[in-house]
Amino acid sequence: MATSNKLPAWTIWSPLAAWAAFGLGLMLPGQGWLVAIMAAALAGAVFSAVHHAEVVAHKVGEPFGTLVLAIAVTVIEVALIVSVMLSAGPEKAGLARDTVFAAVMIICNGIVGMCLFVGGLHHREQEFQAPGAKAAMAVLVALLVRTMVLPNFTSSTPGPMLTSSQLAFSGLMSLVLYGSFVFVQTVRHRDYFLVESSDENVHAEPPPGRVAAASGVLLVVCLVAVVGLAKMLSPSVEAAVAAAGLPPAVVGVVIAALVLLPEGLAALRAARLDRLQTSMNLALGSALASIGLTIPTVAVVFIGLGRPLELGLGPKEMVLLFLTMIVASLTLGSGRTTILQGVVHLVIFAAYLFLTIVP
Repeated sequence: MATSNKLPAWTIWSPLAAWAAFGLGLMLPGQGWLVAIMAAALAGAVFSAVHHAEVVAHKVGEPFGTLVLAIAVTVIEVALIVSVMLSAGPEKAGLARDTVFAAVMIICNGIVGMCLFVGGLHHREQEFQAPGAKAAMAVLVALLVRTMVLPNFTSSTPGPMLTSSQLAFSGLMSLVLYGSFVFVQTVRHRDYFLVESSDENVHAEPPPGRVAAASGVLLVVCLVAVVGLAKMLSPSVEAAVAAAGLPPAVVGVVIAALVLLPEGLAALRAARLDRLQTSMNLALGSALASIGLTIPTVAVVFIGLGRPLELGLGPKEMVLLFLTMIVASLTLGSGRTTILQGVVHLVIFAAYLFLTIVP
């Protein structure tokens, strides 16, 4: 990313246009012609968010830059999941599980697969820090199995539910694991998540403080606009899914895809520029944040409201999850990747999408 003393005009107007579209949606609910406008505004806000995230990341340096985007997007994801679940009632008790699982599959297979594929096409072979990737995978596997598999095998209450005490313990342990990872990533073993690069953009002069501060504010504005528009578009998405005769889990896939689009585009651009370490920091950090922050927050809300919350995955989803974790561990174990690993992850992602639509 080239250094500049000012932000491009489109990165300022895009979030304003997104908020204008959101305002129109509030004033004119149910207008079919507004759907296309809101969708276009949503896309503009996403691309603008990617730009501002890269400005902030370049200013604060790695791995703090990727952590900023991962946490910001996860906060938006949590807000969207909770708001949709609360407005829909008990019939959406499994939406958090479906959305988090979709986020993990999109990140670990879709985003990682595309990054490895595009990076392999442009650079044949790419490198990243294997110790950092292994540490992230260890935490990710522990989080996934404990929060999304174990609820099917507890005896205090029928799966896929947990009792209030079990849910509180699960949320607390998720925070402990995620907090420990962030400490290792940013303080204790920060060098595990850094790599030297010959890319001139990495070593370019950081943007001025006022530009980075403006991008930080606009990043939040963009992400809030994304969640607002996504929530407003969700009834249209749910209606389209129902009209097409698709399973309800498809809604979770759409929500996760919308929320993760800024991170996915940023990770893909980094891989194309031979900055695969940045791509891995974004992808694995996002997957960890999606579980480590989403599950505790949702647990607190639903324990307080006394509402049911389904966390356990079905048999088919557990098989896909275990396959993803095994392949990801093999892919990230050596610190070197080629186009082949990208193809393998993309095939698993295609299988996940197909089996979600045709269960």
